[in-house]
Amino acid sequence: MLAQISIRNLAVIEQLHVEFVRGFQALTGETGAGKSIVIDALGLIAGARGSSELIRHGHDKAEIEAMFDLPVDHEVWEALGNLGIEADKSEPLIIRRELGNNKSTARINGQLVNLTMLREVGDYVVNLHGQHEHQSLLRTDKHLYWLDQYGADAIEPLKLQYGKTYQAYTQSLRELEELRSSIQYALQMGDLYRFQAEEIASASLHPGEDDQLEKERLLLSGGEKLLEAISGAYDGIFEGGKALESLATSIDRLQTAVSFDEARLLPLLEQIQSAYYQLEDAAFQLRDYRDRLEFEPARLNEVEQRLNQLAGLKRKYGSTLELILSHFHKISADLENLSNQDERIQQLETLIEQYTVKLGEQAAKLSSARRKAADTLAAEIERHLSDLNMERTRFVVHFETAGELIFTKDGTDKIEFLISANPGEPPRPLAKIASGGELSRIMLALKTIFASIDRIPVLVFDEVDTGVSGKAAQAIARKLSVLSNDCQVFSVTHLPQVASMADAHYLIYKEINADRTFTKVEPLMGERRVEELARMLGGAQITETTLNHAREMIELSKA
Repeated sequence: MLAQISIRNLAVIEQLHVEFVRGFQALTGETGAGKSIVIDALGLIAGARGSSELIRHGHDKAEIEAMFDLPVDHEVWEALGNLGIEADKSEPLIIRRELGNNKSTARINGQLVNLTMLREVGDYVVNLHGQHEHQSLLRTDKHLYWLDQYGADAIEPLKLQYGKTYQAYTQSLRELEELRSSIQYALQMGDLYRFQAEEIASASLHPGEDDQLEKERLLLSGGEKLLEAISGAYDGIFEGGKALESLATSIDRLQTAVSFDEARLLPLLEQIQSAYYQLEDAAFQLRDYRDRLEFEPARLNEVEQRLNQLAGLKRKYGSTLELILSHFHKISADLENLSNQDERIQQLETLIEQYTVKLGEQAAKLSSARRKAADTLAAEIERHLSDLNMERTRFVVHFETAGELIFTKDGTDKIEFLISANPGEPPRPLAKIASGGELSRIMLALKTIFASIDRIPVLVFDEVDTGVSGKAAQAIARKLSVLSNDCQVFSVTHLPQVASMADAHYLIYKEINADRTFTKVEPLMGERRVEELARMLGGAQITETTLNHAREMIELSKA
């Protein structure tokens, strides 16, 4: 519910603070008293566009603040979360709007929001009837939802069955589309992949081969110089240099000298003998290495060619042999999948055909249930409209007929609520109904049925009673009262029958002070309410008879 509203410097309202109660609220007052300004203020809270012309003369800005008490399970809390607005469900929802000469700002629970966000939140909490931009029932995209909710007992089970099939159907369509897309790409790349796979396969790559070949190339490229160096080293020890022969002569002579000074010379002799044997062994190893060493120009050329081949593959497919082989395995797998995908495509196409048939059957049953619900809904709404002095009005749930079935998540039906307000006129969309009074009464009839479905907590009817009296006025009053059991209802009214049924009555009036006009709002209770009803009954002349009549109306409303 709307718990309270504060308005400052909006048109003829300088400062206003009003607290409201649950149930049915009546707003009354003389024509031109400023009732529309209060409604405009609620519209601004709900996201209507503002104008600097609404700012009271002599002031820089206008301010409106509204506080709503809402249940913790209301849809608005989820909407706030989706918009990134922090909110404590146990606290009131506070919406503030400021109109300035240069800019307009809005805040929800103190957090700055743009007009689109404000309007989205406003759609959840306030419905103003008489201003098209805030009438959720005028949104044709919601009409199918209303119908499904109205006939939920019969429609919901069929809708669930259809939904499961539709989910499987769309999943298969997505898979088929992705498969065809991948196949198309694979076909385009197939010849290239086959060439690449053949080129890599024919190279017979082995991880680490390039490192081994580099080492072999280094060895082969220096083969001639290596042979020359090894031969020279061997000759210096054993052949031309006769290093071993000279060392043997030195040992013989040292052996002779040992006999004269064994203590000091014997260790030197043993050291030289050990060096002799080590040098002799090294010479033999150099000889064996030289004998096995061959200079092979043909092998070097072969290694160079292989390394060039590997370098070419690296430039094309990866900087290492491991990456080249990884690419080879990937394209080989793609080529293998390509050969298997045709079979999967055929399976999916068959499956989609089966789903299409099943969806058509389920959609037809769903549509049939909706048409039955639509007939019942139309009859019920026309009955309500008849009570509201619109007995010749026709309400039609129009089902759009398409040449080809188009499956959506909700079925194949596209509907719109149409109205023919006068005999002989074709039904037209609700949004094109010209008369504000007619539109308000149509909305009242619809809301009487749908109030428990859309759960919008605050409904405002601006002069829903225009052009009616007598029984129709009493019917409007009863419907507003019944409607207030599901939500908080505000009605700007000129009918005492309507005002007397309200749970709370507010008088909107003007005062002139120091040549300035001020709009005021007074909660009416007791005799003040009786006097206002008497004024509405008898005009400017209030008599004891009209006062008694007013009291009687209030008493009867409690019965």
